[in-house]
Amino acid sequence: MSTENEGNENNAVPSVPSVPTAPPVPAAAPEGTPQGSPPAPETPPAAHTDAPTAQVPAYQESAGHAYDEHPYAPPAPEQPPAASAAWPPPPPAIPSYADGGSPPAWGAPVHAEPEHPRKRRAGGLVAAVAVAALVAGGVGGALGYWAADSNDGSSSGSTTISASNSPKDFKREAGTVAGVAASALPSVVTIDAQSGDGEGGTGTGFVYDKEGHILTNNHVVASAADSGQLTATFSNGKKYDAEVVGRAQGYDVAVLKLKNAPDGLTPLALGDSDKVAVGDSTIAIGAPFGLSNTVTTGIISAKDRPVASGDGSSNNNSYMSALQTDASINPGNSGGPLLDAGGAVIGINSAIQSTSGSGAGQSQAGSIGLGFAIPVNQAKNVAEQLIKTGQPVYPVIGATVTMEEKTGGAVISDEGAGGTPAVTPDGPAAKAGLKAGDVITKFNDTAVESGPTLIGEIWTHKPGDKVTLTYERDGKTATAELTLGERKGDS
Repeated sequence: MSTENEGNENNAVPSVPSVPTAPPVPAAAPEGTPQGSPPAPETPPAAHTDAPTAQVPAYQESAGHAYDEHPYAPPAPEQPPAASAAWPPPPPAIPSYADGGSPPAWGAPVHAEPEHPRKRRAGGLVAAVAVAALVAGGVGGALGYWAADSNDGSSSGSTTISASNSPKDFKREAGTVAGVAASALPSVVTIDAQSGDGEGGTGTGFVYDKEGHILTNNHVVASAADSGQLTATFSNGKKYDAEVVGRAQGYDVAVLKLKNAPDGLTPLALGDSDKVAVGDSTIAIGAPFGLSNTVTTGIISAKDRPVASGDGSSNNNSYMSALQTDASINPGNSGGPLLDAGGAVIGINSAIQSTSGSGAGQSQAGSIGLGFAIPVNQAKNVAEQLIKTGQPVYPVIGATVTMEEKTGGAVISDEGAGGTPAVTPDGPAAKAGLKAGDVITKFNDTAVESGPTLIGEIWTHKPGDKVTLTYERDGKTATAELTLGERKGDS
């Protein structure tokens, strides 16, 4: 179909009145009139006020009266009027609605124009259709095909693109973002978690193995873990009930199992988060604000970023030495994969930095380009433990530290929870000679700025690993080597 047939047909509408001709001349003037000049109008110029008005395209007004830049100048008497060739002047090269104005009104009558200006108006109309497709995503396919076919039958010689050929013509190579997304999306699920009282939310997860285990965040499924309902929906629309295999609140990691898992599941390949470098490309997949199968891109902005995250509903926080990315991550992305340029999982999207508050009336936080992901090496260790035993195991140093920030290190508290000793008797820290009041400033080669930083670093290791702590006591610096102990469960 042509552009004119989509709301712009005006065959029965009077055209814009021609521009005023030159003023009347004396009776003897015809003898000197150049051959081919049009006859003088039979009615006085004032009669033009009765002609139809406002028949110009709507974008003339929205363009800030762009036509005023070219005021009409009557031609000299000895030259023919230029109404058919130069009036009205062509629309601006960039329609005003490209920078905030309004598109041409649908169905506005338009007079016949030279071919070049009509092509410009057709381009503007396609742009308006593209905007509509964004707003009404449900009909985006139909509008997109109309836009591709809008020039069919015109004299411009443009080629009509057939929608039926698009899948074949638009295949993407495996190394491109589109190629990675096409490969990964079938293994990513949107998780709907509903608690027993009907409350819940949406998050993301991904296929961990062929047995139907799904890896996600603990905070995505926590509300439905005990008596609620969990479902996982794949990108093809197929939905499956799921159950919690195990969850680790401190790590913010959970493993689900699909009930009646289908055959042919394809787990996402796991990368090596220890080898990630700042500046590496990233691809995040999830369901931000419920918009399933959303793909965003960015880079690794920082590594080993100490993050203490929580949903604000309890005092139990999660701690991580996170990968920071500027890929757009929003509520609903939680639990989804952070991929490298090759499509391997390097992290689980878990937290964002936000400028919004948490008081009444505040809107839900959104991305400001500061997203954090649990390194996949840590998540894999936790997932294997959860699948094996159903409960998490945490490495510990056997000492309680303060959670205050900007203390110049992790300060060992004067006493532990419930009045217990801050340094566990016969624990790793006690055996290494650490005491209450010591300030731990380094964990191996990583600087420690606070208690959360220390915990995040400890939890990147396993029980039994040997580590070196640098600490200050009475203004002096010392080091201690110890073997990490373990704590089972979140209690």
